[in-house]
Amino acid sequence: MNAPQPLDHDHAAQLIAAVEEALTPPTSYRDTSLLPAVGDTPPIPQPGRPPMSQKATDASVLMLTAGLATVPPGLIAIGVLIASDYADPTVIGMFCAAPAVIALPILAVARLLRGAQGIGGEHHHHYNGPVSQQHHTVSTQTRGLVAKTINKS
Repeated sequence: MNAPQPLDHDHAAQLIAAVEEALTPPTSYRDTSLLPAVGDTPPIPQPGRPPMSQKATDASVLMLTAGLATVPPGLIAIGVLIASDYADPTVIGMFCAAPAVIALPILAVARLLRGAQGIGGEHHHHYNGPVSQQHHTVSTQTRGLVAKTINKS
């Protein structure tokens, strides 16, 4: 009979490391098998922008770029004010209020024109046969942040 051979320490350490590696659970796994083209699995949201229509995506990109386009002029204005060591608060106030001063008359004219569209004229209705007309005027008032309106005639 053959006598058992002494175990090498390096070989034993490699064997222990291999067993520990085999027993540790995997931290990630990528399934490379092909997915079926048709199935009942719902789509999974991907990271990044949420799913939306092409028109909404284009509008959001336009708004983001328009917002970013205002940054350089603002930084330039800040740099000029800091470099000059003098910034008149009255001039800054007039500069910042100019868009509102221009917009207020335009909004007032638009409101007047919108109200002018509601002016009604005479209505002529021609009927053949017996007709019963009933006209009810209901006034409602809705006030508050969250309100419920019930119209009763």
